[in-house]
Amino acid sequence: MPPPLAPLLERAVSLAVASVADGGGPFGAVVVRPAADGWETVAEGTNRVTATHDPSAHAEVVALRAAGAALGTHDLAGCVLLSSCEPCPMCRATAMWARVDAVWFAADRHDAARAGFDDLAFYDMLDLPPEQQVPPVRAAAPLGATRPFEAWAAHEARVEY
Repeated sequence: MPPPLAPLLERAVSLAVASVADGGGPFGAVVVRPAADGWETVAEGTNRVTATHDPSAHAEVVALRAAGAALGTHDLAGCVLLSSCEPCPMCRATAMWARVDAVWFAADRHDAARAGFDDLAFYDMLDLPPEQQVPPVRAAAPLGATRPFEAWAAHEARVEY
């Protein structure tokens, strides 16, 4: 059963509006998980990109980082991410790495584009071959390029993720 979407998405939207007043971007996010009496909020986040000069401080990333810290784990399986806007490619990838069970959002990438945000352009760019993307992405294989992975595979105390 999904979490109660309306109040949680309304909370994400309220966080986004408050973020604007606080000097942040117009994005908010909430991470929840099932609890004995329904759903509990694990963490919240707002967009802090310009406030902290951190291009990765999107609301979803901020909320997922806080959730991981609150739960003491990088694996957020069992949690759900709710966002005031459709997550950009970076935030979607972060949700994938976090292993959340689902992502729900209010406004979409087209709404963000109308407000002047690049999300739509980034989605379109990711459809291009890597060398045509901006910045271009190219492979180079120096001698020993796979040594870090060999070290990882041989390291008995590694923490899988």
